Amino acid sequence: MQLSRIIINENADQQYIFLREVDGERSFAIVIGLFEATSIDRRVKGNRGPRPLTHDLIANIVDQMGGEIAEVHITELKDATYFAKLKIIHNGETLEVDSRPSDAIALAVTVNAPIYVVEDVLEELVD
Repeated sequence: MQLSRIIINENADQQYIFLREVDGERSFAIVIGLFEATSIDRRVKGNRGPRPLTHDLIANIVDQMGGEIAEVHITELKDATYFAKLKIIHNGETLEVDSRPSDAIALAVTVNAPIYVVEDVLEELVD
């Protein structure tokens, strides 16, 4: 999947990011918070602040501990809530860390990691 669009409305609590299949037609929106939306938007535009923000901090910690955020997976859609996992490679092992999709996507954009959505979630969105 690729991040295809970010909608930021500073007067609203809900912001939207859109993911689209790289080699397909399917796309969908995820509702996220303003902080995560602006963090993703800044990274997409290449704007880095003078000090690390939360997603930079997490990426830096993983890196300093010898790990790598390898990929992000949107794993489930339950009661209109998406769930995600970070796949982190550390010492040759793959670790899965539970994450909100907005944070996972912000980290993926920060470290240029691929974003995947499990087929069950995509099928549920199409139905």
